[in-house]
Amino acid sequence: MSTPLASTPAARDDGPRLIGAGPVVCVGETMAALAPEPVAPLDDAALLGLDDAELLRLDIAGAESNVAMYLADHGVPARWVSALGDDPLGGRIRRRVASCGVDVTGVRTDPTRPTGLLIKNPGADGTRVHYYRRGSAASALGPEVLRSAAVREAGLVHLTGITPALSESCLALVEEALAPGRPWPVSFDVNHRAALWTGRPAPEILHALADRADLVFVGLDEAQALWGPAVTDAAAVRALLPGPYTVVVKDGAREATAYLGAVPCSVPAPWVEVVEPVGAGDAFAAGFLAGLRADGDPVRALRLGHLTAASALRVVSDHGPLPPAARLRELLTADEKTWKEETRKR
Repeated sequence: MSTPLASTPAARDDGPRLIGAGPVVCVGETMAALAPEPVAPLDDAALLGLDDAELLRLDIAGAESNVAMYLADHGVPARWVSALGDDPLGGRIRRRVASCGVDVTGVRTDPTRPTGLLIKNPGADGTRVHYYRRGSAASALGPEVLRSAAVREAGLVHLTGITPALSESCLALVEEALAPGRPWPVSFDVNHRAALWTGRPAPEILHALADRADLVFVGLDEAQALWGPAVTDAAAVRALLPGPYTVVVKDGAREATAYLGAVPCSVPAPWVEVVEPVGAGDAFAAGFLAGLRADGDPVRALRLGHLTAASALRVVSDHGPLPPAARLRELLTADEKTWKEETRKR
């Protein structure tokens, strides 16, 4: 069920257009995903057949389709554009994303390349992800995607730093999407995945791409990992990325800060009992975009980003249910004292 945020974008006169009236078009790969259920390390003997109580759960995983699904949950017209193999996993992914209200007419079927696969391996120090996506259908995407009917009417194109790591043609796709004179604004989630960048300079490439976007999402920890320990806070990230009008810096479970132009706005994150963290960044991006599209208020956008991220944090899969619409309205319009109480709950 959609929230009241699915309104026509408010006109702004204090900066460039942030999100147009067309659908948000999310371009990138989605894979089949295997994860142990209940959550446990993959090398646990129980997963080798010694205990039938523990299983591998088949799900889907893709940063861009995650964003599209959460946008659809918020009532924002969303379209996912990608490629899948002509195989059962590809069919499952297409149906799952479409079932969330996302337009998948821009997803092509590749008869010669497979659908990608990942396996999640939870552990005491976090969840490691093992990818099996080399030569996948989506890795063959290229700039021609941007000239398709599925993209031409976009109100915003959403991309991540995962796509340029997949292949040279995928890098060319993102570079062309961010070229001067583009017909739509672009949001770019840095989304650094070190395992995908073997042999290529991720810090330089991702910085160049991010600085050409209209809106950028980046975690403070990943900014430090990419661009050095001197990037100590949101202000340092903003100084490093002067190009985008909007820069959103996520500081883990502490807070998120949005710069619209030169003006910062910070909102602390509510407390969440975390089940599995993968996918929370995508959920945050979708919530922020939905909030920004509704009325341009950065406080409401950041709050909705946090609340949507909490939906992902509470489940094993990347896509979890939103709070009831009435609860969302209550928290989005709450005074600062009431919101801060959410950050202290245990």
